[in-house]
Formats: sequence, C-alpha cells, structure tokens
Amino acid sequence: MSDALFLAEAVDVAVGGVLRLDGAEGRHASKVRRIRVGEAVLVADGRGNAVRGVTRLVGDGFIDVEVAEALAETPRAHRWVAVQALAKGGRDELAVETLTELGVDEIIAWQAARSVVRWDAKQAKGLAKWASTVREAAKQARRFSVPDVGFATTREVCQRISDAAQAFVLHESADSYLDTQPLVPSGDIIFIVGPEGGIAPDELAVFADAGAAPVLVADHVLRTSTAGVVALAQLQAMSRRSL
Repeated sequence: MSDALFLAEAVDVAVGGVLRLDGAEGRHASKVRRIRVGEAVLVADGRGNAVRGVTRLVGDGFIDVEVAEALAETPRAHRWVAVQALAKGGRDELAVETLTELGVDEIIAWQAARSVVRWDAKQAKGLAKWASTVREAAKQARRFSVPDVGFATTREVCQRISDAAQAFVLHESADSYLDTQPLVPSGDIIFIVGPEGGIAPDELAVFADAGAAPVLVADHVLRTSTAGVVALAQLQAMSRRSL
C-alpha cells in the first residue's frame, strides 16, 4: 500500500528536518488514520509540492515527520479545466470526485438551463461541498495539488472559453470525435459537460460562438457523471501522444 498523504499549508522543510502536521489534518493522522511512529507518510501543500518522511512522534492531534525526501509534481504543458453542470442524484459530485482522481486542474460548477439542481442562494454551500470533495479525492489519489473549484454563469463560461488555449463542448449532435481533434501545444484546455437533460441549443450556440468545438467522446450518450471523465482521459492520452 502506498504511503498515506496529508495536506499542510506549507512543506518547506529541508531534508533531515522535522515537519509538524497539526490542525485538522494532524488530528486525522493521529486519531483517525492512527499513524504510528516509524510509519512513512506524504505531506503535500496542495500546490504541487510534497515531502516524504518517517513519523517520529505521534501526539494529541499532531504528528512529527522527519523529512527524507522533497518531491514535486512534474510540470505539464496543458492545464485541464472542466466545466461541470449541476446535476441531481449526486452525479455532479461523483464527476467532481473522479475528475480529481484522474488529474483535472480546475472544476467550474455551471448551473445550466436544464440543470434540475439549482444552487442560487446555496452557491457558497455547494462550492464548499465540492471543495471538500476534491480535497479528499486528491488525498486518495496521492496528488500533490488540489484542483481549484469555482462557479460560473453561462456568460462567464463563454469568457473562459475565449481566454483558453482550446475549448470543447461535449454534445451528442457533434459530427466529430474529441480524439480526432488536433491539440494545441500548451495552455488551458476547457471541456464542458452538460446536465442530465443535456445542453440547451442556445447554450451550445453561444459556446460555439465563443470558440468551443462541439465533440463526441463515445458512440452513445453518456451520463453527466461519466462524460467528463472520458473526455479528460482522452485529452490526457492526446497530450502524451503529442510529446
């Protein structure tokens, strides 16, 4: 089993030094995960940096880790940005969790016209829940970075499309597949996933006008919890082929 990963505000401790993990993560490590003296752990800052070390002391709500190795995520040419429509039955949260495990860099919650779920006044609560989901999923996946989470209206999604290096909108009416598209060498790549009722025609039109190419990711219509994950896997494969 791989070393457990915990998150801290900073991990700028030199090899041979001791990093104290306290607060909520320290309590989780000592009381829930029951980390023991001599056990190896990873501690990351959520921004791509981490240390690996051996637990030297377990206290009441904290652990002390002797740093053995400084680590960092390998820089990538592309930054993956998912626009995930709100969906019922927890399918949007499932999508958020799986996208994080797979390596998405940013997730934008989008209240589409056909979204059954409406955040409205509950936006802060919804975003907090998604942020918690991505944090736990990143730890589960042993990621050193935690994806950014935000909210955007359709107009704001269009602006993100315009600012991105490349953008795709997943839609069953498209006549070409995502994995046949040429991928730009670097930059933000946005892919838009609709709700359970699909992306409305006027939304598809404004996204296309902003520069997002409609694409298919499968031969059949996928659930909103599945489509973005399939798209991200294809984009990652396309990126590796272009190296």
